[in-house]
Amino acid sequence: MTNACAAGATLVSVAFACSTLERWLIQRRRHQLAWTVSLFMFAAGSLALTAGAALGWEEWSFRAFYLFGGVLNVPFLALGTVYLLRGTEQGDRWAAGLGLVAAFAAGIIVVAPLTGSIDPSTFPSGKAYFGILPRVLAGVGSAVASLVIVGGALWSAASLLRRRHRHTERASPVTPGRLALANVLIALGTLVVSAKGAFEGLGDEELAFAAALATGITIIFAGFLLTNVSPQDREPEPTTTTAALGAGNQRGVSNVAEGSRDRPDVSRG
Repeated sequence: MTNACAAGATLVSVAFACSTLERWLIQRRRHQLAWTVSLFMFAAGSLALTAGAALGWEEWSFRAFYLFGGVLNVPFLALGTVYLLRGTEQGDRWAAGLGLVAAFAAGIIVVAPLTGSIDPSTFPSGKAYFGILPRVLAGVGSAVASLVIVGGALWSAASLLRRRHRHTERASPVTPGRLALANVLIALGTLVVSAKGAFEGLGDEELAFAAALATGITIIFAGFLLTNVSPQDREPEPTTTTAALGAGNQRGVSNVAEGSRDRPDVSRG
């Protein structure tokens, strides 16, 4: 079951990454690129988990899983939220800082000495094999980034619900209520990804981690899919409500899409 959950998380994250990549290739918005990078990292971490569970853990799979699945993926997902809620100028500053931190973290995870030999049959934890610095990078980075994502999603959901009465016939075919639900799912999925304790009843720690990853990324992807509209429903010149996780050609208030040039625009709501 661990292999199935880990492989499922990999497949869902690859499909999700391809969806955001497609939007970025069409629209060239920075938040879409940040999400695409994050989701491919998520896929890399899930793939390392799959390899470790199926073939036995080795040093390379442990380091890859820790770097992409525990240190880098959530901060880059949060970077997309920063672009949308704070605009391109501030987003670029955060991106520059995150790039430096990510490079530093990658170097640390790659070269940090292990405190013992990896047991191929046992799920390796950072506490068991790494010193303090890699564990701080993983803990602080994921915690702060998760707060940004969850806080931004919930704030956006509340803003969308307050604006439901302004959803006129010229507005996006994706209703504010539906966008609010999408944001709630994004927040919920982000929390589930790091809530392996909720799945410990399924078996060992490795299965709990795999189940949390698979469930969390699926919930986030479901939120993304709620923002999709069919081609015949798209407005040629849409107005104020945007889709969570960057639903294309729309403007307004949401955790994951905020007006043209990646900046929030509440004045026209």
